Amino acid sequence: MTTKQQDDAYLALRGAFRWQVPEYFNIAEACCGRWARETPEATAVLFDSDSGCRAHYSYGQLQRAANRLSNALRRLGVQRGDRVAVVLPQRFETAVAQIAISQLGAVAMPLSMLFGPEALEYRLQDSAAVLALVECAALEAVRGVRARCPALRRLIVVGECQADCDEIGWMAALQAEDARFTAERTKADEAAVLIYTSGTTGPPKGALIPNRALIGNLSGFVASQNWFGFDPAAPEKGTQAVFWSPADWAWTGGLMDALLPTLYFGRPIVAYQGRFAPDKAFELMAAHGVTHTFLFPTALKAMMKALPRPRERYALKLEAIMSAGEAVGDAVFAYCREQLGVTVNEMFGQTEINYVVGNCSRFWPARPGSMGRAYPGHRVAVIDAEGKTCPPGVAGDVAVHRRDVHGHPDPVFFLGYWGRADATRAKFTGDPEDSWCRTGDMALQDKDGYLWYQGRSDDVFKSAGYRIGPSEIENCLVKHAAVANAAVVPKPDAERGALVKAYVVLAPGRHGSAALIAELQAHVKGRLAPYEYPKEIEFIEALPMTTTGKLQRGVLRRQEEERARAAGVTAPLSSSAAR
Repeated sequence: MTTKQQDDAYLALRGAFRWQVPEYFNIAEACCGRWARETPEATAVLFDSDSGCRAHYSYGQLQRAANRLSNALRRLGVQRGDRVAVVLPQRFETAVAQIAISQLGAVAMPLSMLFGPEALEYRLQDSAAVLALVECAALEAVRGVRARCPALRRLIVVGECQADCDEIGWMAALQAEDARFTAERTKADEAAVLIYTSGTTGPPKGALIPNRALIGNLSGFVASQNWFGFDPAAPEKGTQAVFWSPADWAWTGGLMDALLPTLYFGRPIVAYQGRFAPDKAFELMAAHGVTHTFLFPTALKAMMKALPRPRERYALKLEAIMSAGEAVGDAVFAYCREQLGVTVNEMFGQTEINYVVGNCSRFWPARPGSMGRAYPGHRVAVIDAEGKTCPPGVAGDVAVHRRDVHGHPDPVFFLGYWGRADATRAKFTGDPEDSWCRTGDMALQDKDGYLWYQGRSDDVFKSAGYRIGPSEIENCLVKHAAVANAAVVPKPDAERGALVKAYVVLAPGRHGSAALIAELQAHVKGRLAPYEYPKEIEFIEALPMTTTGKLQRGVLRRQEEERARAAGVTAPLSSSAAR
């Protein structure tokens, strides 16, 4: 296809697309129940672990285990609408839990294994979860806060560890139950999942996700995965796609961008229980014949630095790579295309409104550094503080309209923040039935509809009157061979308001020095505008990240502000000055 033909195909696809959302819809039935009846022997989960344990589980096995767990949960008093915490890593039991809770009509609340006691306590208390499914590695942390979570009646323990007298072992719970279960008939608008945002800008808020949101994710998932093994001209000739992502299934990126959509299409997903490492990532993809993946930019950067020419060591079958969370940058973009043989499809979304913007290199041209265009079914714009659409090239807040381009309701939207009606209202601009949902992410849109990420609203700052978006500078730094990763934040300065400061993680074998600082500054100066080069560079062992793999610039920004206060430096650093 020529570029014009791809553009025409994109516009035709958006124009012809219509949502089909039934009144009754349940994630469990869509992702497992129908496959357990139609293709029960088909592989659902390919389990692998750093201990060397491997196993294959079919859709029939997944359904039977889920039925047993649904019966067990009902026997323990879990009712429709109750919140059930899932503190589990990537493993078969996690998929079972999601299906079982969904077909019971309860609300799954996935929690990361990386959460400490305070994070667990906050979410368990705030959600009033009645039961928790807990893996051994997280058991002590949950036990430690259980007494302060009055709604939490029981724990089901997953793994080879001893359950206390008032806890139940996973195997014991399931073996006592029937493998048959009649699922609740839920409406598409009923709540299915409660996911707490990562809390990069304040206390975490619980986003209540309805069953229909999975439908709202599908157009973006299929496009970002280059049609996920299907041939649009002949769907019956689809290839055997295999999906894997290191994204934690406790988060939107792992649950809604990997696990559930893969199961929705009846394909196998690799569940890897272990720490991410570049070598291991390539090993997994080669061993399981992974064709489709979601890899965070931080993961891709690490893979690029560790294995510049991976296909010399690994036989890969990759057909699509989706990336999200941060801007990929043209260095990683080029690496994926030249060394992995795949044009990476960037995607943008958030827990509340996921999978709304992105690329599909198979059917429309990806532009290096761009977030992409609105996926079919979503009406996306860049708006200003008053809610007006910004002209092309002018930065503003990325927003998604409640109704698509045809005026029909977009199913991707969350129901609201748990117990936070005020925060839910503040998320929208305009009439409740005809409103824009603000993402809090800054971007500019070009004349062709491509969006270009500028950073979080509170990440953008001004230095000597110049507006600074950190992503471009970080991308430039990562192109240098000595840099593994970088974060750019404002450093308070009495004269300029702020200086551009870079925190740099060095590549293996490299050491920080004054000479390297000067080299990196010259590297940026020669590629970007003179005012964008970092006036100060600090080498750091690791950047602060959320458990979803997103960079927490706010942690570094607050550190600079605290240092400035201690030194008696005052400067206006409010994010509003940058808008």
